[in-house]
Amino acid sequence: MRRSGAAGTYDVRNMGTPRAAVAAVLFIAVSVAGCGSGPERGSGGPPGSPSPTGTATRITPTPAPSPTATLPARFSSEIERIDAATRKRMRPSYRPGCPVPLSELRYLRMTYWGFDDEPHTGEMVVAGDVAEDVVTVFRRLYDARYPIRRMELVDEYEGSDFESIEANNTSAFNCRRAEGSTNWSNHAAGRAIDINPCQNPYVYADGHISHPQCRRYVDRDRESPGMVHGGDVVDRAFRSIGWEWGGRWSGARDYQHFSENGR
Repeated sequence: MRRSGAAGTYDVRNMGTPRAAVAAVLFIAVSVAGCGSGPERGSGGPPGSPSPTGTATRITPTPAPSPTATLPARFSSEIERIDAATRKRMRPSYRPGCPVPLSELRYLRMTYWGFDDEPHTGEMVVAGDVAEDVVTVFRRLYDARYPIRRMELVDEYEGSDFESIEANNTSAFNCRRAEGSTNWSNHAAGRAIDINPCQNPYVYADGHISHPQCRRYVDRDRESPGMVHGGDVVDRAFRSIGWEWGGRWSGARDYQHFSENGR
């Protein structure tokens, strides 16, 4: 006798012994129970679609991993005495007759925010007793992401203030005379800093400047990255340590210049 079912067609007469018949019946029952439990493999049904029995298969989605935000490097600084290696590097900017001995100067290494919107490490030499204050200023500028083009010792330009400005270099110590004077500059004592000298040029009383490529920044109504304006984050940071800005001078104005005594 042949019978048909969900498991296929089978012949009851060929089941042999009663024990074999029982096993066959159990096999058929299990096969039937398995039918309709969900879409068959390769059936093309989308996950979660209703099964033939009308019951949707619940799919629990795997949560996507949360992206890890890339945070900028924290501000860092080092204050060091002038060692033999740095003294050798400073031969162009320091010479006998300078108003301060090397022992009163300190070498700074500090993080600054670049025009490329990335952190960089710069260097500077200042008077030892203002070193901590200067670090405080540049920490505030870094936290505000105020951009600085570069920060190198003026010795990278053979001690030439002109060439350092041409490179738009932020610097401090340089044993030189004040502009248009026989007196020592505050830079010669490590008590003055010039910031982004192209965006913040020295403008003579008649309005001319020594670096033509920076001419557009004579217009102080501009709002360009790296410029300094009265009351901005740079001005406030230096005023917090008691330093004054050359942009407030009468006659010639030195927009790049901050100094301890205002000159």
